[in-house]
Amino acid sequence: MEGFRILEVKESVFANNDREAEKLREELKRDKTFLLNLMSSPGSGKTTTLKATIAALKDEYRIGVMEADIDSDVDAAAIEETGVKVIQIHTGGMCHLDAGMTRQGLEGLGTEDIDFAVLENIGNLVCPAEFDTGAVKNAMILSVPEGHDKPLKYPLMFSICDVLLINKIDVLPYFDFDLDACRKYVLKLNPKMKIIPICARTGECLIIHNYLKFSETARTLGRLRVFCAACSAFACYDAGRFVNRVDPTAGKTVHFAS
Repeated sequence: MEGFRILEVKESVFANNDREAEKLREELKRDKTFLLNLMSSPGSGKTTTLKATIAALKDEYRIGVMEADIDSDVDAAAIEETGVKVIQIHTGGMCHLDAGMTRQGLEGLGTEDIDFAVLENIGNLVCPAEFDTGAVKNAMILSVPEGHDKPLKYPLMFSICDVLLINKIDVLPYFDFDLDACRKYVLKLNPKMKIIPICARTGECLIIHNYLKFSETARTLGRLRVFCAACSAFACYDAGRFVNRVDPTAGKTVHFAS
């Protein structure tokens, strides 16, 4: 005789988070705040890319940034130098943010004067892909030193993102990175993915016309930092044109208990 219960799981363990994420998305849409979730491995260049994005867009949009890390505030300090609104989120050891934590971060940041909000998620290609944060769009960065085979090893991350930035293309001659193979792997998982090779440090980019179409707004940006153009195109499509830059405010830190 069996001395234990058998539980039939009828609903995804993520269902509650998914409902919370969809609710948050609707609220952001109503408030005309565009939230981008930016993900990657540690050291791929998220903060450097984000600083370049801010430089290109801060005169067009009121920008706010949430920097998520297990500990430290080095990235928030770097973003604060750009003059935009920023908040540091400490996750108490957790390797991802879910919709509820993202909501707490947005409340700490204050979205009443923000058009374009960016969540720089924790550096990790596994856990952040599993949790819907409520963002309007997901973007990720893959750096050349990481290798072109990462879509094969971390398929979920490449499946849930709208934009892939292949960063650090300035070092392509020094690494065995096959750009064509990477595109092939990614598009097999996610045929709609926008794939954009860049160098965030220098502003260099390679435009792949077959996979990226710029909106008229994106074309009018000054220097062609392609990620900025992609973000601008997404924001204009989903939330309409916005107003001017916001004055910087002091940074804050939100701590989540483990």
